[in-house]
Amino acid sequence: MATTVSGAPGATSQTRDVGGLEMFYLDSPGGKDASPMVLLHGLSANASSFAGIIAAGLSPAFRVIAPDLRGRARSGKPESGYEMADHARDVIALLDSLGLDRVVMGGHSFGGYLAIYIAAHYPERVSKLVVIDAAISSHPRIAVLLKPSLDRLTRTYASADEYLAAIRSAPYMNGIWDDSAESYFRAELMEHPDGRVGSATSNAAIGQAAMGIAIEPWLHHVQNVKAPVLLINAVAPFGPPDAPPLFDEQVARATARAFSNARYVIVPGNHITLLFGAGASAVRREIQQFAGEGAA
Repeated sequence: MATTVSGAPGATSQTRDVGGLEMFYLDSPGGKDASPMVLLHGLSANASSFAGIIAAGLSPAFRVIAPDLRGRARSGKPESGYEMADHARDVIALLDSLGLDRVVMGGHSFGGYLAIYIAAHYPERVSKLVVIDAAISSHPRIAVLLKPSLDRLTRTYASADEYLAAIRSAPYMNGIWDDSAESYFRAELMEHPDGRVGSATSNAAIGQAAMGIAIEPWLHHVQNVKAPVLLINAVAPFGPPDAPPLFDEQVARATARAFSNARYVIVPGNHITLLFGAGASAVRREIQQFAGEGAA
């Protein structure tokens, strides 16, 4: 049964069986004859991370479909199957189930890597590729930079309000908060038998998926992408004011040059906050301009 989504006007939440996996997804149908676009979330994120970009107006220009990847939030959580090839098969199976032959494929962070993988291995399914803050190399201290965000997966809180207050005050949020951000973080919550709340995302799945990134030859995949590419980069500090960005301009530009046909742009915010507020509006503008070029 489809239900409306807080923070993403016009989107509904749906679930369907995809090759034996129960996959949750947001579907913002857009206007008449809207072109399909699939957006894939970050490593420990969920589909509602794109609520801000949808709310900023990406739909109704496009039909936006954003799934919870396996192991995350509201989708099924099998014990194994978290390499890039597994995730890619899930996404292709979802496209098949929805009757979508060819889409604009986009992704943020881990989802950006997955979108690259799909564009390289299923080129007939991808008309254009949007990579949001991912690159073939990252800051050498990426694990340390990500730890404060990933720690939320293993903690419990007295209530949803306590959890949201902790996220809202985290340095990496940089004081940015709106209905879409709340929708994103609220979507990953589940209630424990004792009434406390915590993340519904499987920490074991995140560990396996992270290892799945590490074993892939990303330069090779990037060089095999034939579709036009938009690479969006956020260079604000990821954490306190003296923290570095997760992917600085130098490595992001080098990644863009490695594609055969890529455009590079910088948007406001850091690795997470580019999805909300002014960042979301800028991301929406860049995607809409890029994806709309050459459209009938």
